[in-house]
Amino acid sequence: MHLPFTDQAEDDLDACVEMMRGGSKTFFAASRFLPPRVRSASIALYAFCRVADDMVDQGGVIEDSLRVLHHRLDLMYAGTPMDTVEDRALCIVVHRHSLPRHLLDALLDGFAWDGHGRQYETMEDLHGYAARVAGSVGAMMCWIMGPQQASTLSRACELGVAMQLTNIARDVGEDARNKRIYLPLQWMREEGLEPATWMAHPECNPALQRVISRVLEEADRLYKRSMGGIAELPRDCRTAILAAGLIYGEIGKELRSLGLNSVNHRAVVSGFRKAVLLTQARLQSGWIFTQRNPPQPLAGIAYLVEQCQETASARLALKGFPNRAMPQRIEWMLALFENLEHSRLEKNQKTYN
Repeated sequence: MHLPFTDQAEDDLDACVEMMRGGSKTFFAASRFLPPRVRSASIALYAFCRVADDMVDQGGVIEDSLRVLHHRLDLMYAGTPMDTVEDRALCIVVHRHSLPRHLLDALLDGFAWDGHGRQYETMEDLHGYAARVAGSVGAMMCWIMGPQQASTLSRACELGVAMQLTNIARDVGEDARNKRIYLPLQWMREEGLEPATWMAHPECNPALQRVISRVLEEADRLYKRSMGGIAELPRDCRTAILAAGLIYGEIGKELRSLGLNSVNHRAVVSGFRKAVLLTQARLQSGWIFTQRNPPQPLAGIAYLVEQCQETASARLALKGFPNRAMPQRIEWMLALFENLEHSRLEKNQKTYN
């Protein structure tokens, strides 16, 4: 199904911009560098994500909120969205880009985990959470930009995970005051911190600082891994995504300058520093390179990438491209070219005769 991009859709996207203007300053700073074909779609996606997150967080029965959100997605994928700005706008994006449904379902799963106050024993467990609430968004952005190969989608997911780990490190105190904890419980215990006891009386101490430092180190590792994926994006999209990564990475640097005390302070990147990083991204985006041997995706994001590949293969099959191994596809393409050439020669022969 391909829905027309009407004047109403343009109005809806403009409304989404206004709705989200007071949201993520990093998102809007980086999105200025996205081409129009991607920027409007990304804003529609961001608007729905924010509305869905607020809906789950507002209280009440979480399962009821999630049931409503899944129904709203059902209507979008049927081409009959609810009469709200964000649903109409995202419906256009869903059908224009054939956006895989499982990515939005994964996002809602992550919101459900938040709503139920789930905690994470290991960093690998935390990867699974971050894959849902942020890696899924990275994959959707990548899909909207164009690349659908596994390596690019993997790096896009991992960039989202890195950003979420940065958020977690920055918001330790705020989360604790809201009776939530996202730090790996195993790491806390290794430092002699009992999570429940600490959360009841959150304070910054050397043990906690070491845990936060380890979370930031993992985020930095994933930011570095993501560079190869950014190099695989369309040229007109690289600056914005690189800028988002640089600005989020800078939050970690600011947090380190505060002595890793995210209990009593909130690390913030100044407007001037953001402008510098945006300029740096613009210059650097032409000098990043793809990875010769890209690493396997994190275990926590593998299922997102695999299902995207299944969706891409199904789309090719529907378009008449066989779902076969690469050597078979090459053979099929050669046979197709030979048949086309044979038909052309036959047509020319009939014309001469």
